[in-house]
Amino acid sequence: MDKIPARNLDFTADGSILVFDKLCKNYQLGAVELKVLREIDLVVKKGDYLAVMGPSGSGKSTLLNLIGCLDRPSSGKYYLGGHDVATLDDNELSAIRGRHIGFVFQSFNLISQLNVLENIEVPMFYQGIPEHQSEARARELAEMVGLGDRVNHRPSELSGGQQQRVAIARAMANDPLIVLADEPTGNLDSQSGKDILNILDLLYQQGKTLIIITHDEDIAKHSQREIRLFDGRIDKQWYNR
Repeated sequence: MDKIPARNLDFTADGSILVFDKLCKNYQLGAVELKVLREIDLVVKKGDYLAVMGPSGSGKSTLLNLIGCLDRPSSGKYYLGGHDVATLDDNELSAIRGRHIGFVFQSFNLISQLNVLENIEVPMFYQGIPEHQSEARARELAEMVGLGDRVNHRPSELSGGQQQRVAIARAMANDPLIVLADEPTGNLDSQSGKDILNILDLLYQQGKTLIIITHDEDIAKHSQREIRLFDGRIDKQWYNR
């Protein structure tokens, strides 16, 4: 396979961004092979809002790691933007993560020494975007998540909900193909959680592609469609390609 620059990834003619074809993930624990994901078939198209649900140990986190190019499948195919990315080397996978995938974590993962504006700018710094452009983009995103008056505050000076707003703005910095949110309201009070879901809803309305990992039925109801994992497989009654 010819290696492709991360910046060339895009959605295909039929609108597909992500395709899993009989994707499996196994881990070797000593002499025991642990089968975590089993023949996952999944298509995510441009503008989808997908919720991934399932009990603890069902494979949700492993699925997220594979989508986000943080791990490699054991077998099967993974196509992102029409290209097979399962066999790319570590540098290429890193480039894809930085340019095409936005991450929102339960624990925010902000850099404590940086203020709001600087935290949002981090992904753009690694893409070599000029400072005047990255600062303008960061200010725009801070306004979008309602923190235009907090750009000089550090994470310790923000509430949990505000920190998650920064994390969403940071995830959007490079205009990614996909935004992955892993239990994005898990560490928040109910009102802050609603505020975060409203922002995600807004991104969906603007045409962004969202995949959210959650155990909460009410959160999943915000999505366009759901899949549910059980014992490493997609429950067929919830499956809709």
